[in-house]
Amino acid sequence: MTARPARVPTTADVRRITVIDDPVIRNLNITQCYHEMALALHDVSGDGANWCAVATWASKQAGQSIRKEDLVRSLEDLLQQLATAPPPGLESETTAPEIAGIAWPDIGAAVSLLKDAISPSAAFERTSQAVARGNKKVFEEIGYEFARFLALFRSGRLDDAKFGAFLEDLQPGDPPDGQRLLRQAFRHYVNALQESDARLRAEWMFLANLEIGFHEQTRLQPEILEALDSPFYEPGPLRQAMLEALIPDPTARRELTQFPLSARARPLFDLRDAMTDRLQQAARVVITERMMTLHVGNDETLFLGRDLRREFPAILRRLDNADLRELLQRIDPTPDSVQSTGAKDWGRLDDRMHFIGDLFRAYHLDPALFHHPFVTTQVIALRRGQLPPGRL
Repeated sequence: MTARPARVPTTADVRRITVIDDPVIRNLNITQCYHEMALALHDVSGDGANWCAVATWASKQAGQSIRKEDLVRSLEDLLQQLATAPPPGLESETTAPEIAGIAWPDIGAAVSLLKDAISPSAAFERTSQAVARGNKKVFEEIGYEFARFLALFRSGRLDDAKFGAFLEDLQPGDPPDGQRLLRQAFRHYVNALQESDARLRAEWMFLANLEIGFHEQTRLQPEILEALDSPFYEPGPLRQAMLEALIPDPTARRELTQFPLSARARPLFDLRDAMTDRLQQAARVVITERMMTLHVGNDETLFLGRDLRREFPAILRRLDNADLRELLQRIDPTPDSVQSTGAKDWGRLDDRMHFIGDLFRAYHLDPALFHHPFVTTQVIALRRGQLPPGRL
């Protein structure tokens, strides 16, 4: 059974968390706040996932990118593999002949030089900043609206007049600027709360979750693209960095680059370009792997590029809600199935929404979504504005 919420976050809590300067501390507070909101909404809605429950684990995963955990080490591991498995046509054990009187190193030495030249820490810092901005951007809008919505139940029942005023405060129009989908979602949450039939209530909850998810992912598109692409340098500057790593001496480098690209000089530039391309591919692999992984309830790991392995619960196998079916037609190219769920490109909104839609449906009754993201001592540290001890 899901535990009753110890506290219900308020708009003041959201504002307090939003203005925390430290992106790591802010993210941890956002994650905990989403969890408390998920419990509070579950307390009035009954069984079934809500958007905040999934957002808890998405925010916790974002924290790993914000803290840059294992990113640099993962890239260095890939670069080490590159040193032992060079690009086609370039032998790792072969030292090339001198070019214009300059001996250039073997592949392994070039990898070592390149790691210093491109500074992976700086590259991943840009990813961290993009993810942190997205985490804050969603929370200060959607988290704030959930806090306002939950405040409507303080008396134990929903006041229809206050709920009408709440909806009117939401901006008309489509995302990223309009809040039409949020307005619809909160209305559909209320429909679920007032529905006595368990199957129909599950459909209203699922629809509301999808609408908020669609709004959220549309708003996040710029930050997601920036986070995915941030490790990449423009080809020209990166190749120049590679050349400088291979030939540190400015005079020798200048003399070499003044030569026509003859058969003698071409191998050096081929090496530079091949190593640069492989580096860019390696960085993308690391970032995509981190951004496309979701831990659910601390026990299960989902890889967003792979199909879900869980079937839909019986309560959501057949869908009668016309609005829900219409929305699913837009975002789910494989209706009523988890086939082809895996997102081929997390930078594409359509791919993300297909996965997210099936995730909300398949995990609708999973109690793990409401598990605590942090242990008690960590929550206490967060309340004090401190970085919690232990694994986060």
